[in-house]
Amino acid sequence: MITGINHLTLAVRDLERSFDFYTQVVALQPVVKWARGAYLQAGDDWICLSLDDETRTGPLPEYTHVAFGVGAEAFIRCTKAIREQGVTIWKENRSEGDSIYFLDPDGHKLEIHSGDLQSRLAALRDNPYEGLEWFVQRTQGE
Repeated sequence: MITGINHLTLAVRDLERSFDFYTQVVALQPVVKWARGAYLQAGDDWICLSLDDETRTGPLPEYTHVAFGVGAEAFIRCTKAIREQGVTIWKENRSEGDSIYFLDPDGHKLEIHSGDLQSRLAALRDNPYEGLEWFVQRTQGE
């Protein structure tokens, strides 16, 4: 049985540039770094940056992205830091909760989001998506 997502690996072209971006702009915590990679912590989760000459050179046209969670009070600070760095914004938020969608130096699509699964489900109850099908009952506290 799957217990969760173990880690996420992102291929990068320039380890130093990506390490600086993820630790200074995104504010992930560095754990270790070596010649071809680094481990960074995002809350209880960890991200691997892996040097790879085959890394993309820009964003893919699809919607696939990595979303990092922040508290509502930290969202404004994170957004300000991202915008001050001149980072490319790839999408405007149209869903529940505050979000900023931006690109890393290799074109990986990222998001900082202040909501969680429960707030998203509550929004779906109020405004269901077309064809929405529920597989779980309401959780305690709803």
